Amino acid sequence: MAGAYEPKVIGFCCHYCAYSAADLAGSMRLEYAPNVRIVKLMCTGTVDTLHLLKAFEDGADAVFVAG
Repeated sequence: MAGAYEPKVIGFCCHYCAYSAADLAGSMRLEYAPNVRIVKLMCTGTVDTLHLLKAFEDGADAVFVAG
């Protein structure tokens, strides 16, 4: 095996809650794994399950919704 396995993670985050926390972590120069991608939403209540399934279809290993 060439390297360690790193899962691709997609996070759907609320603009006012979870995304603000991730932005604050960046301002404090904290780092999170480069295999995590964050999608900013106005509200996590607007997430359609088809968007979550599409993320899996496009190669994501894990998907989470944070609000």
